Amino acid sequence: MKKFIWAICSGILLFQGCSTPEKKEESVEKKVLFVIVDGIPDDVIDSVATPNLDKIIAEGGFMRATMGGEKDGYSQTPTISAVGYNSVLTGVWTNKHNVWGNSIKDPNYHYPTIFRLFKDQHPDKSIGIFSTWLDNRTKLAGAELPQTGGLTFDYHFDGLELDTVKYPHDDERIFIHNIDEEVSKAAAKAISENAPDLSWMYLEFTDDMSHMFGNSPQFVDAVEKADVQIGRVWDAIMEREANFNEDWLIVITTDHGRGDDGYGHGGQSDRERSIWIATNAEDLNAHFAERGQTVDILPSIANFLNLEIPKEEAMELDGVPFIGEVDASQLKAVKAGDSIDLTWHSLSQAEKGQVWVSTTNEFKTGGKDTYKSMGEANLKDGKFSFSTEGLDSDFYKIVLETPSGYLNYWIIEETN
Repeated sequence: MKKFIWAICSGILLFQGCSTPEKKEESVEKKVLFVIVDGIPDDVIDSVATPNLDKIIAEGGFMRATMGGEKDGYSQTPTISAVGYNSVLTGVWTNKHNVWGNSIKDPNYHYPTIFRLFKDQHPDKSIGIFSTWLDNRTKLAGAELPQTGGLTFDYHFDGLELDTVKYPHDDERIFIHNIDEEVSKAAAKAISENAPDLSWMYLEFTDDMSHMFGNSPQFVDAVEKADVQIGRVWDAIMEREANFNEDWLIVITTDHGRGDDGYGHGGQSDRERSIWIATNAEDLNAHFAERGQTVDILPSIANFLNLEIPKEEAMELDGVPFIGEVDASQLKAVKAGDSIDLTWHSLSQAEKGQVWVSTTNEFKTGGKDTYKSMGEANLKDGKFSFSTEGLDSDFYKIVLETPSGYLNYWIIEETN
């Protein structure tokens, strides 16, 4: 059913976007909750009854998306849980954020999470996390770590999986469902009573059931249970909007798909890479009619919250916003001899963009890269070429600057 909801708007979205309700008062407080429900490929969302998710989609839309970066390219990213979470949090692929598996050995905190970007600009506003896995706060978000400037969550509810007395670890993994229940209730309560400005809720049970039973009635049941939990926070959001001058954005996604039999994930098959994004957002743009990516969520939230992301950080983001203004997507670059050829998908009537290139990657270690202008590009053309004369390197970091933001692509040449 979900596959047809967005099609109503996609035909008119190419350049002008869907019509939206009248904007709320300028003084309205903008609030965001994003939700990650673990391990549900998009075809499962098509086939399972999810009435609460459907209510949210009816307010905004449903986007098919991809987790995994460029297949067989420099940004290819494992379809593994913590990797997917961190790609949502940072808006970049694993070649940058450096989380390659669930052990989370050495995250590169130079690529800030949405929480750090928000707190840097709004230190007096509140952030929250409600999670069935403690590492989401302590390792991925890097709470209280010097590398993240001691990022502190104003509200958090997590770590219940470590309490084996209250939540004995049974072989059927029912304890995880019970924890998901408590997490969703805590998130709904915090929204109702405290309304954090930016929050994340994470639910795990769906992934456990699929690992244990594959494509199965047990997996379907887990998805239906997750929908009930999503309904709790959605009801709380509706309550806040009805009684307070608040404008809430909810974005719901998953971290990866699954193999054809439903049991495993981690590779680069189409189903393992196939995810989805559901939202109540009103200001959806032309990119939302395309196939999106996990990394699109951060810049979309940033646009909704009117965050001003520093230029050097914005130039590193791998995602394209599906909320607000957008001029281009799908940037790619190929080196042919002494020329680098760029292509992109033009999404607006904007006329001019600027092409930049750097042969360094100092950002990775906390430094700044020096970019050289390669010239002005006609965005409508969807292509641009420049000579590499004077740029002798086996690494090129290429940025297309548009009126609405930045797209980037790397070329890494093999050396003997």
